[in-house]
Amino acid sequence: MIRDPLASYRDRFVGASSSLVYFDGNSLGRPLKVTGPRLAAFVEEEWGGRLIRGWDERWFDLPRTIGDELGRVVLGAGPGQAAIGDSTTVLLYKLMRAAVAARPGRTEIVIDRDNFPTDRYVAAGIAAECGLTLRWIDVDTSAGVTADLLSDAVGPDTALVVLSHVAYRSAWLADVPELTRIAHDAGALVLWDLCHSVGSVPLSLDDWGVDLAVGCTYKYLNGGPGAPAFCYVATRHLDDLVQPIQGWMGAVDPFLMGPAYAPASGIRRFLSGTPPIVGMLAVQDMLALIDEVGMPAVREKSVALTEHAISVADGTLAAAGVEVASPRDPARRGGHVTLNHPLMREVTAALWERDVIPDYRDPGGLRIGLSPLSTSFEEVDRGLEMVRGVLADLTA
Repeated sequence: MIRDPLASYRDRFVGASSSLVYFDGNSLGRPLKVTGPRLAAFVEEEWGGRLIRGWDERWFDLPRTIGDELGRVVLGAGPGQAAIGDSTTVLLYKLMRAAVAARPGRTEIVIDRDNFPTDRYVAAGIAAECGLTLRWIDVDTSAGVTADLLSDAVGPDTALVVLSHVAYRSAWLADVPELTRIAHDAGALVLWDLCHSVGSVPLSLDDWGVDLAVGCTYKYLNGGPGAPAFCYVATRHLDDLVQPIQGWMGAVDPFLMGPAYAPASGIRRFLSGTPPIVGMLAVQDMLALIDEVGMPAVREKSVALTEHAISVADGTLAAAGVEVASPRDPARRGGHVTLNHPLMREVTAALWERDVIPDYRDPGGLRIGLSPLSTSFEEVDRGLEMVRGVLADLTA
């Protein structure tokens, strides 16, 4: 029996006590039980009771209020540097576009070929829009961007480096301080995608010297489908960067509605349109839980879960030709494990029919997403035993 001091927290999540094996918490986290009643109360009391008065009383400040909570609990960031609102894609565009504009005369965006598709697509669109060139880093899909790879890619033409803290395919955990230093030594800004790390891996954005970051809230922060993303802009850049989507919420006086746009000071200038208030509320519940538990304990459980999954895979799946396609060093691994086999697409489809829910990523990868506070070790055992059985049936 594996000791799990956080086991009792599993009971706080909707559906966690069912027989379903959920291996996709790194795509969509389970809702907390407190969230349903809280949303219902919001509809009745704030939305239904206060109506438009809610903007003056609380809602207008929520993007920054929750941004500061994110900073304190999971980002390692001081107040006034994070805000929530918009989708991940929109925030990536805003910050990438602002960054390249802040490096006039430089002609390249550096990004790896295995970065998340949205990051690559947005970078390609901005390069086309601004007459820039994408400089690609080729990486091992079972690993990620190393210091040597980045050093070879950056130079005097680099305006922006775009990297993921945890690689979505392999779970490679990048060395943020070192890679950020390399980008800075080349005179470039760096934007970190935190989607697969925030809420699972401790972050220290201020101490690491990070310039810009974007992350979503529906994975390890359990904000629900389509919950808004967040952006981080270091204090030293807040007054200099010009975000490209000028909307009323980011104006210095949103209710003046004058003929010309003038940006607000601080992080609010990175807001654009009316923020999705309802979509933010569940995030606060998860932040409160993580604050209660502490990110070091969350990370300890995450490492134990992924270590256990790799151990079980080595013991029961390796003989069937399954290979671990994630780093074996826990210091270089995020919160999921990818298992490779040529039949994993078919395995995934069969597992879904049996209430075992991983996801599939090419080439041949079954991705086991282990959300630390809602996943049990017994659940890992049951799920991987089902993987073994399905593989045996398909190769019989």
